[in-house]
Amino acid sequence: MNISLKFYKLSLALLMSLFFLSCDVDDNNESYPLPLSTIAEFAANNIDLSNLTAALSAADGNLLSLLNSGNYTVLAPNNFAFEIFLGKNGFTSIDEVPTDILRKILLNHVISGTVKSSDLAAAVSGYTSTNATNTDGNFLSMYFSTNNGVVFNGVSTVLNPDIAASNGVMHVVDALIELPTVVTFATANPGFETLVAALTRDDLSEDFVSILSTTTEPAPFTVFAPTNEAFSSLFSELGVESLNDIDTATLESTLGTHVVAEANVRSEDLFNGMLITTIGDDLTISVGTGPQLVDLNSRTANIIAADIQAYNGVIHVIDNVMLPKL
Repeated sequence: MNISLKFYKLSLALLMSLFFLSCDVDDNNESYPLPLSTIAEFAANNIDLSNLTAALSAADGNLLSLLNSGNYTVLAPNNFAFEIFLGKNGFTSIDEVPTDILRKILLNHVISGTVKSSDLAAAVSGYTSTNATNTDGNFLSMYFSTNNGVVFNGVSTVLNPDIAASNGVMHVVDALIELPTVVTFATANPGFETLVAALTRDDLSEDFVSILSTTTEPAPFTVFAPTNEAFSSLFSELGVESLNDIDTATLESTLGTHVVAEANVRSEDLFNGMLITTIGDDLTISVGTGPQLVDLNSRTANIIAADIQAYNGVIHVIDNVMLPKL
């Protein structure tokens, strides 16, 4: 009996071992992915995004609830990004940031739909829209470039891309993307380098950069922004080699002819024969062969990209420089 009992116990032990070994093999062969967190849940469970979670909780509008549903791409500033933002703006904590402003800034990091880094790389550069709005309710634009990493509005670089969530995707970034002005988009896009050089020439009597950066009167602005190629064509037309060959008075008047004050004029507002009153000389809209500007010298410029929406105004890209009355 003792021998039989020992044999029975040994057999039972072997069967149990085989059972657990079989379970281990099955577990290794089959994959059961864990359910993905929502964007808000991922941020709440990531120690380096604790400031983002605190900001989402503090801001107006229940943003945590927003990012627990829907389908979004979130550019998620890490803790260090928030510390830089707070210090630069004179705050010691997130609680000191006005909750309405905090909401707008955070929504400027939220894009509707799923945008992966591969989508951005395929486009190389361009504009998208965020969920932040200006005072008229127009969604703000966002400029991206992938020439040197993935950079948004020229200030915020992706550190950790394509974090999948159940309701979209997150890209961790190294800086907060504050509400853009028309100057933000001019400086972020290298296609406007000559325009920026013109606006910042040190002999100008007007500080165009400071004026176009303000969010109070005379904002909002409508800016017709000539490309680098447009300026090159102007130099050929005038028989000069560079901006330095254009006298100060002519340059100031020319720049003024591209700026409308106290109006956020979008493409849907334009109509044939519409008079555009700039801070320089007037322009006229022609829509016969697509939206065009006509200056007082009957020279024309095509609007080749419209409605780049900043918080303090809107930019329309044009392919020729408009001139004041010669």
